[in-house]
Amino acid sequence: MSSPAGTTEAPLTAAPHPARLRAILFVIVTAYLMVGVDSTVVNVALPAIQQDLGFSRTGLSWVLNAYTLAFGGLLLLGGRVGDILGRRRTLTTGVLLFAGSSLLGGLATDSAWLLAARALQGVGAALTAPSTLALITTNFPDGPRRHHALGIYSSMAGIGASIGLVLGGMLTSWASWRWALLINVPIGVTVALALPRFVTETPRHAGKFDAAGALTGTAGMTSLVYAFIRVSEAGWSDTQALLGFSTAAALLAGFTIVESRAAQPIMPLRLFSDRNRAGGYVGILLLPAGMFGAFYFLTLISQQVLGYSPLRAGFAFLPMTLAMFTTVRFVPRLLARFGAKPVLLTGMALLITAAGRLWRLHPGDGYSAGLLGPLLLMGVGVGLSFMPLNATILARIEPREAGAASGLLQTLQWLGGTLGLSVLVTVFGTATRHAHGSPAEILTEGSARAFGVGALIALTALLVSAFVITGRKREVA
Repeated sequence: MSSPAGTTEAPLTAAPHPARLRAILFVIVTAYLMVGVDSTVVNVALPAIQQDLGFSRTGLSWVLNAYTLAFGGLLLLGGRVGDILGRRRTLTTGVLLFAGSSLLGGLATDSAWLLAARALQGVGAALTAPSTLALITTNFPDGPRRHHALGIYSSMAGIGASIGLVLGGMLTSWASWRWALLINVPIGVTVALALPRFVTETPRHAGKFDAAGALTGTAGMTSLVYAFIRVSEAGWSDTQALLGFSTAAALLAGFTIVESRAAQPIMPLRLFSDRNRAGGYVGILLLPAGMFGAFYFLTLISQQVLGYSPLRAGFAFLPMTLAMFTTVRFVPRLLARFGAKPVLLTGMALLITAAGRLWRLHPGDGYSAGLLGPLLLMGVGVGLSFMPLNATILARIEPREAGAASGLLQTLQWLGGTLGLSVLVTVFGTATRHAHGSPAEILTEGSARAFGVGALIALTALLVSAFVITGRKREVA
């Protein structure tokens, strides 16, 4: 893999022993899994966090958004840090920062403290994620072993997110919501100690940090998410919401200008010149937009409508986790036989079906009748969708662009989840602001409206994939 600046990594001189490769993969995947788990591990704990720290129902989404905004907004800059300072060193720093901020979050006594810790976690994750993908490429010889490692790695974001739901329920019920954050401390320290022992450092590359691009891009996305959340609380005529949208438009326009002129941009716009890759990037942005929002509202429904404990709510997501884990084991063979496009469209169609069923959810629907079927469809749909999108984006990539392409992939994935959640929370807030009925009826009605918009987002992703991605198997083999 290469840096975005255009230099290539030194190839491996000899293939490491298989046992050492397994140890390398375990350490790297554990670091990335920790990041994926933390995107949802607090979901099941949200009602308990709301009660302890006094969040409003719409403001509660910032517990998730503070993390994913900082994570997604700084991912590309994190990749450049790894290129310039060394990726193992950057990964170790990111993991330790992630563990330290998890400790701060677990000790939070008010909402501002918790949100600051979650944002700092996102900074640590932004240093961690790009380096994990790059280190797999530089530590595994090209061929079947690297492909196997990349296959396992590709499944970790989705599997980690679903594991986080189960783990969060267990920790919240058996101990406290604080342990959903504190659990990262021993894991992070162990990974940081293991990295120098097993993982080879990458060469440093001369280059510059695109600070202006990182600042305008992250600030623009933060303003956009804030504006949507503000609309959910105060309506579309709110002055602060309109100011947020205007600021976001100006900052994101400035980001595009900065990236078009920067000598070493964190987001090279030329990556969008390939039709298949551009379609894949749109898909990787839109799919998490509905999925992360679904996790948020399903967590609230399971506890505040069905009356589940945090532990039972976490295990309610287990069928989705098992379906996802089972599906991803077969996806490499499906890709080899059919190509990426048919597998991708099948997965997206299942996600649309799941969201469409949740659109018709009623307060009287129990778990078996209302949630189990959509959860199974979501698990299979996510399992069939993300690996083909990764393959489409990274197919035929020039070695000098590989680092930038993979970093942009991860950035759009996490920013899509953040922006999608803010949009769905806005739909929920608009639908429930003047609603009448019991709390369970209001929550279910607002969530159903949000699921409907999530279905439309997934449908948009399917249409883009169907008409933009060409589907020639040799391009995504």
